[in-house]
Amino acid sequence: MNQAVHNDNKKVSYAMSTGSTELNVDEVMPHITFSGSEGKVWLNEQRVMLFSQAALGKFRREVLETIGLQRTKAFFLRLGYQLGMLDGELARASKANSTLLERFMIGPELHALRGMVLPEIQKLELGETGEPFHCQVRWNNSYEVEISQVELGLLDEPGCWNLVGYASGYSSTLMQKEIFFQEVSCIACGHEHCIGVGKDAKEWDNYEEIKSYYEKDPLLDELLELQTHVNALKDSLMERDTLAHVVGESKPFKNALKMVTRASDSKVSVLLLGETGVGKEVMARALHQSSDRADKPFIAVNCAAIPPDLIEAELFGVVKGAFTGANTSRPGRFERADTGTLFLDEVVELTPRAQASLLRVLQEQEFERVGDNIVRKIDVRLVAATNEDLSDAVTAGRFRSDLYYRLSAFPVRIPSLRERKDDIPLFVDFFLKKYQALYGKKVRGVSDKGLEMLRTYHWPGNIRELENVIERALILAETGGYISMDLILGPSVPALADGGHALDADGLLTSHDQQTMIKSTKDIASYMLDNELGLDDLEKTLLLKALERGNGKVSKAARLAGMTRPAFAYRLKKNGIDV
Repeated sequence: MNQAVHNDNKKVSYAMSTGSTELNVDEVMPHITFSGSEGKVWLNEQRVMLFSQAALGKFRREVLETIGLQRTKAFFLRLGYQLGMLDGELARASKANSTLLERFMIGPELHALRGMVLPEIQKLELGETGEPFHCQVRWNNSYEVEISQVELGLLDEPGCWNLVGYASGYSSTLMQKEIFFQEVSCIACGHEHCIGVGKDAKEWDNYEEIKSYYEKDPLLDELLELQTHVNALKDSLMERDTLAHVVGESKPFKNALKMVTRASDSKVSVLLLGETGVGKEVMARALHQSSDRADKPFIAVNCAAIPPDLIEAELFGVVKGAFTGANTSRPGRFERADTGTLFLDEVVELTPRAQASLLRVLQEQEFERVGDNIVRKIDVRLVAATNEDLSDAVTAGRFRSDLYYRLSAFPVRIPSLRERKDDIPLFVDFFLKKYQALYGKKVRGVSDKGLEMLRTYHWPGNIRELENVIERALILAETGGYISMDLILGPSVPALADGGHALDADGLLTSHDQQTMIKSTKDIASYMLDNELGLDDLEKTLLLKALERGNGKVSKAARLAGMTRPAFAYRLKKNGIDV
C-alpha cells in the first residue's frame, strides 16, 4: 500500500493512493479457526458464520417490505455496528507494539476476509491518539450492492448500510470515541463507486439524524411492551411456577421443578437429592414460595455446620440451665419455622438422638426443648436434602431406617449441571447481573468461545462452582469489555483442548494436527520424519529465519542461531544464500 506520512506536532497524516487494494491478512488469519467436527468457525473467541448472500438478500427484501425502508436501514446499520464493535475489540487487543495505523487496518482486512467487501483506503488522517480522525474508503465488490441489484433494484439513496455500520462501530471501538461513517456515493443508486467517509461524529451536520439510526427502534419498544404485558398475564395465571431465583429451562430441571411444585400444597416431607452445588436450597425455597405457606417463615439449617453436641438445641431449642452455657431459654429452628417451612441440608449428619427427635416431630407434630418436659405442638413443613445415598447410610448404621422411610416418601432428584448444560448461558447471565450490581462494574458478557468452554467443562462443583468462576472472571475483566477464555481459566477450570481447524499461511483450511506446536527437539524430529523433511531443508529454513530476525545482519543472525559468524557465513555459502 503506497502511503505518504506527514508529521505535524502530534498529527500524523496517511494519504493512501487510489488503486491500492492489497491487504495484509497475516495479522488476522491466526485469529480464525475452523472446527469441522463441531460445525463452528471462530474469529478470536467469537463464533462467526459463512452465510449465503442469496439468503441474506431475500431476508433483506422481506424485512424492507415488512417495516419500510428507514427502519430496514436502521436495522442493518445497527447489525453492522455490533459486528464492527466485536472486531474493534480484537484490534484493540492486538500486539502492543503495533502502530495505530496497523491496528486500524485490521478492520478492512477482517471485512475482506469475511467476504463482505474489498475496502480500499483512499485517505486516512490519523492522530497518534486517534485525534483527529478522517477516513475515505472505496468499497469494492460490496455484497450489499449485489443484493440490491438482484432483490431491490435501483435505490434512491446509498444502500451499503451494513458496511457503513461496521466501519462506524469498528472505528468507534478502536479509537474509543464516537465516529460515524456515511456513504456519499453508491453503485446501488447509480453512482460509479461506493465511497464511505468517516470522521468524528459531531463534525457531521446531520449528527442527530445519523445517531437516531443507531438508537433502539420504537418498534422494538412497542414489541417489548407488548411482551411485558403477555408475561404479566402469564405470571398472574401461573404465579406458582414463576419463582424468584429459579434459573433453568432444560428438560431435566423442568421435570424436577414440576415434581417440587406438585408437592408444594401437600404436607408430605420432601427429600431433595443431588450432588453438592446443584441448588438444593434454591429448590427448597421454590417449593416454599409455590406453597400456601409462602408468606410464612422459611428457615434453612446446614446440619453439617453445627457441632454434634449442639444440634438438638439448635433444632428444638433449649431451656435455661439445661447444660453449661445455656444461660437463657431460647426457641429452636422448628419453633421459628412454625406454620412455615424448615429446610434441613445434609440431614445425614444428624446425631442418633437428633434423628430420633426429628422422627417424633414428623410423626406427632410435637417436640420438647432440650432440658424441658413441656410438649409443644408445631406445624412445620419439612424439606430435607443430602448429597449422599441415604440407603447406604442406613446400611452402614449411620442413619435410622424408619426416619429414612419417612423422609423418602417424596424424593426429588436435582440434576447436575452436566445434565443441564443448555441452562449454562442462563446461569452466566444471571450471575453476571448479580455480581455486576454487587461490584458496580459493567461488562458486555462472555465471549462466544468462553461460553463454549463453559458448556464443555465437566463442572464437578456444579452451579456453585460456575457462580464462583463467573464472579472471579468479572473481577478480572476490564470494564466495558468481554470476559474471555483466559479470564475464565483458573484454579478450578483447567484448559480444554481446542481441536478443529485453522487457516494456513496461504489462507487454506488445514487441521490443527498439521499445525502442531513444536516445543522440543523430539517434536522437531517427529515432525520432520512425519512430513519427509531432510536436514538440508531444516538448515536452510533456519538460516533464512535467523537472517530475517537479524534484519539481514550476519553477526546478529549467527548469535540467534547459536553459531560463530564464520560458521554461519560458511553455511550460508553452502546453501547458496547471498547476503
